[in-house]
Amino acid sequence: MQGFFQQYIRVYRPLISKLNETLGEYELSYSLWQVIWYINKNQQSTLVDISNYYNVEKPTVTRAVKRLEEKLIIKVIPGKDKREKVIQLTDIGEDLYQIIRQKITELEYSVMSGISKEEQNAAFQLLPKLRKNILKEGRKDE
Repeated sequence: MQGFFQQYIRVYRPLISKLNETLGEYELSYSLWQVIWYINKNQQSTLVDISNYYNVEKPTVTRAVKRLEEKLIIKVIPGKDKREKVIQLTDIGEDLYQIIRQKITELEYSVMSGISKEEQNAAFQLLPKLRKNILKEGRKDE
């Protein structure tokens, strides 16, 4: 199916712009929100966990964590190993998560307007499969 990637990018870029617009009200970006979302989902996380989940370099996550720590949204707690940074949301971070999650849910409903439940479910199932294939493509040795 030629042109699929072009169509995907045409959806991705305006969606990220809308998310950044929504998050900008809280002086956050989508990349910072991803860290907040992951920590909320997992309660406590390490930089390596987040880095692996999003398939990004650890220094990228380190910078995001530092910014969120400065904003008092997350805090570092002692880990099993002194080299390991374990992070969790602060009370401020948890409250902020709930507020922003509601706004993003509203955006999701708006974006899905006029799309049948069947089509929504198909897209929801398709995207993880695409990701898996893309990541597998990067590892030719499998």
